[in-house]
Amino acid sequence: MSDLRQEIQNRRTFAIISHPDAGKTTITEKFLLYGGAIQEAGMVKGKKNSRHAVSDWMEIEKQRGISVTSSVLQFHYDQYCINILDTPGHQDFSEDTYRTLMAADSAVMVIDASKGVEAQTRKLFKVCVMRDIPIFTFINKMDREARDPYELLEEIENELGIGTYAVNWPIGSGKEFRGVYDRMDNEVIAFEGVDARHEVTATHLQFGSDELKERLSEVQYQTLADDIELLEGAGDEFDLDAVRHGKLSPVFFGSALTNFGVEPFLKKFLTMTTSPLPRNSDIGVIDPFDERFSAFVFKIQANMNKAHRDRIAFMRICSGKFERGKEVFHIQGGKKIQLAQPQQLMAQDRSIVDEAYAGDIIGVFDPGIFSIGDTVCDPKLKCTYSGIPTFAPELFATVRQKDTLKRKQFVKGVTQIAQEGAIQIFHEPNTGMEEVIVGVVGQLQFEVLEYRLKNEYGVDIIRDMLPYEHLRWIENDEEDFDYKKLMLTSDTRVVQDFRDHLLLLFTSPWNITWALDHNENLRLAEFSQNS
Repeated sequence: MSDLRQEIQNRRTFAIISHPDAGKTTITEKFLLYGGAIQEAGMVKGKKNSRHAVSDWMEIEKQRGISVTSSVLQFHYDQYCINILDTPGHQDFSEDTYRTLMAADSAVMVIDASKGVEAQTRKLFKVCVMRDIPIFTFINKMDREARDPYELLEEIENELGIGTYAVNWPIGSGKEFRGVYDRMDNEVIAFEGVDARHEVTATHLQFGSDELKERLSEVQYQTLADDIELLEGAGDEFDLDAVRHGKLSPVFFGSALTNFGVEPFLKKFLTMTTSPLPRNSDIGVIDPFDERFSAFVFKIQANMNKAHRDRIAFMRICSGKFERGKEVFHIQGGKKIQLAQPQQLMAQDRSIVDEAYAGDIIGVFDPGIFSIGDTVCDPKLKCTYSGIPTFAPELFATVRQKDTLKRKQFVKGVTQIAQEGAIQIFHEPNTGMEEVIVGVVGQLQFEVLEYRLKNEYGVDIIRDMLPYEHLRWIENDEEDFDYKKLMLTSDTRVVQDFRDHLLLLFTSPWNITWALDHNENLRLAEFSQNS
């Protein structure tokens, strides 16, 4: 038991969230460099001749230089085994990010020092708050002209409603950036040289030392002295308990591209964040140190390997130890199964795993039996973890194949991509897939769907946009409910999702109110708790 406890205590599982272009992928790569997982950092530029980030593996991601899907990256650093959940920054893929945050124990929020809190950051932050998970802030790009650090902290507090504690403090920005003052260790980490590929040399100097006074201009030294005094006098006390309950965000300044402050951040973050946390289930809270294995599916990805048309179900282990070949119980399927080809991933590189522990993410071969939110566990445990919410899409279109002979491939393609959670699909009640309605959060998801159907399933599609903007799940018990008797406006439509749940599509909020006013027992929900 002590070995199990030690293995789990050494696990750190976190997501990295940011607005697009804040530098999330670069900071992920620097972490991997420190852990020895990669030897050289490649930068995402979206050009054919550039190297691509190790976490961006889908072809369309390489072409556009964006992260479309969430990747899972595992590496070791000091005594820790680290699982990074790298999420899409682009808002059109926020649904994937929401699900990924369900599998994380904490989040690292990357903010651009010249832009501050941006729209997508707010949205993702709200999901973290909903889950009460610790949030650590890395204010990036200090090697460029940046906003006033006090202003940035104030914006985080006002915009996101969370306290901040500056763990370190920047000395200058842009060409004048000289390093950071570490408040906890009472020292300045001064940086020399700029090399985006390998670790730069950092010199640790005591504040007040002659060497530090020589390195900084008189103005910089005096400004730093004043800042230290002000922070100690006016700032909040550091409270680890508040951090772990998502009430206080430790803030670090640095530059991922030039390696300024990334490793000091990683070291402090690993001591402040938690090992795997207990999780709620239908039989109560499950302790990660419980010897009985349990996990839930938070992501499904098809065709990760072009040579083998496969589907991988990503599972977050919540308790105990996973052992290859051992029988587990699939709650939703109602039967015992063996998890085939269990693997851990470094983007598209995979290695078969014989064992894994609470906090780890494993990918298993999915023959089409898993859905997002499914639970697998030790047959002696039989628990069900809370479902992962599905949020309402905002854009809708009918989609059909150009070539009528490719109907089978088309249905297979849209169904599989929907099961991954990349899109949502709907159809007229009790008609099967005669007409497929696709719902997405953002326009880019339609382009990805088109691209993937063509490249992975050999199907060209015709897409016709629909006027609907709002979707609601019907919460009434379907056995006692006749949707045909609903009184609805002429531009409201009844549909079913691929799990056969009934939903309503509306063109305006007014129509939602009208439907509720004219159907007194009708109950509608803005999101569906998959189970």
